[in-house]
Formats: sequence, C-alpha cells, structure tokens
Amino acid sequence: MMVGKRHLDPSGTPSGPAAVPIYGFQPPVGTPYGLEVSTVEDFFAQHDDWPWNPPRPGRATFHYLIAVTEGELRHDVDHVTRTITPGQWLWVRPGHAQCWHPPGAARGTFILFEPDVLRPDLARLLAPLTAHDAPAVLSPHPDDTAWLQQTALQLLDEHRALGRRPLAIHHALRRSLLEALLLRLANSPGIAPTATATANTGRADRYGRFLDALELHFRELHQAADYAELLGCSVRTLSRTARDATGKPVRELIDERRLLEARRLLGAARWDARTVAGHLGFTDPANFGRFFRDRTGLTPAAFAARTRTDA
Repeated sequence: MMVGKRHLDPSGTPSGPAAVPIYGFQPPVGTPYGLEVSTVEDFFAQHDDWPWNPPRPGRATFHYLIAVTEGELRHDVDHVTRTITPGQWLWVRPGHAQCWHPPGAARGTFILFEPDVLRPDLARLLAPLTAHDAPAVLSPHPDDTAWLQQTALQLLDEHRALGRRPLAIHHALRRSLLEALLLRLANSPGIAPTATATANTGRADRYGRFLDALELHFRELHQAADYAELLGCSVRTLSRTARDATGKPVRELIDERRLLEARRLLGAARWDARTVAGHLGFTDPANFGRFFRDRTGLTPAAFAARTRTDA
C-alpha cells in the first residue's frame, strides 16, 4: 500500500513537536499513472502500526478521497476532527494537515491520486472541488449517493484489473471513472457551481499552481520571490496574477494563509503560541505575537482563551 513510512520526504523529517512531515505519492511497484484505489479496511489491515498508532499528523502532496459506506470514520483535517458517516465523502487535499484515527467499523472505497492525473480541461472545471479551501466532508445530493458509490466500486474493480487489458486502456478507464466521479461530486452542496469555476480565471493555470505551492510551503516560504521561483515566473508576473484573481498582493495572500493556520492551531488544536510561532517560521515568538495581533486585534493567548470559552 502506498501510504507508508517510505513516503516521508527526507527534507520533511520532523525536527520538533510542531514539525509536520510531508509525504509524496509513492505507490507500489506496478501501479501506473499517479492513481491508486483500495478500501479503508484493506488500508488499515496492511498498516497496523502506522500512522495511527500512535496518531501522528502529516501532510501529503496528493489527494485522499474516501467514500464511507459502513460505520463511521474519524479523521483530523487541519487539526479539526471530522466524523464521516455512510453516504459522505472525506476529501483531504494536498497540503492539508491530517491525522488518522483507528478505523473502527468504517468501510468504504479509498482513492488516492496526484493532481496531474486530471486532464487540464477537467481540472479547470473541478477547481472549486479540488481547491484547498473546499469542504473536507462532502454530503452529496441524495440522488447522487448510490451512483457515486457504484462508480467508486467500478473504479476499484478496474484498478484491480491491472494486466487484463493493455496498460494504456486500463489507465484511460481508471482516469475516466475518476473524472466522472469527481464531476458528479462537484454537484455536492457547498461546492461552487461549475460556471463560476470557468469564469474564475484565478483558479486556473498559474494562480492555481501558486495556491498549490502556498499550501505546501507557507510554513517555510514567506516571500513572493520564493513562489515566483517555484513557478518559474517573475515576481511581477506572479503579482499581476494574484491581483487579477483576488485584488490582493502576493504577500497578503501568504500572510492570510499563515494567519489561518495560526488560528486553527491556537483554537481547535490548542497549541501554545511559542510552538505555533516556530511551526510557521517565526524565529522570535514576539514577532509572531505582533503579526497575529495586527491582523486580529487579539494576542495569541487572548484568541486561544476566547476560542476555548466559545467552544
């Protein structure tokens, strides 16, 4: 099974309590084209000691998509515990912090795929669904539930049919089934209409790649030049792209993502301010305190106390 200890990126090895390792897509030998399909029960049966015993957070560079058909699955996404019930889907997107819980009686299809498995034209249509800020738990329209589960099972069957037909046809079938499934999931409540996606050029091409890079690297890369270098463009080009998409400069988008993570960690995850500061790349906790207070009007401690009182 692909999610194993060998997926730890050497550069992402944990160095302290706040470190969250990054895992790349590394399927078993013979699995083609950045897509793997299994079941929740098989996944846990083949990984009885990792990464949920004890639970440890991590980030992946690929998509986790789980259709729960029996029982309940509990899973942390960005330090918030989600409960997925039969008929619902869990979607962990690249860069999200996640942590497994023991599966209990949970059953269902488990799909893992890299972003570039999707054809560019389909990727643009699916941008609201694959975006890092889309819902982690999807509750499809009741009319779609049975169709989605059946299509997931067909995808699983085709994945297990490796060797029955030419490899190119095998992969084309897998990708077609995946894309059909995702297009139907895009009809779920809470997902922006496809028409909005096609009109929103900021979710396509360079801006979409910037968001992907930001989601993976906002903890250690904080300058527009860092992301321009990753994307192979000039800072001016990236700045224009960001302003066209959002009306905001690149640095503001970077700071917003760091602030969102800080709020999640100080609130639901209950990390202390010093640990959050180190996690987000602040060399001095006092600098983090000023950063947070300037943008929220509260100190990290006051924000954490208010969040816990509200809860």
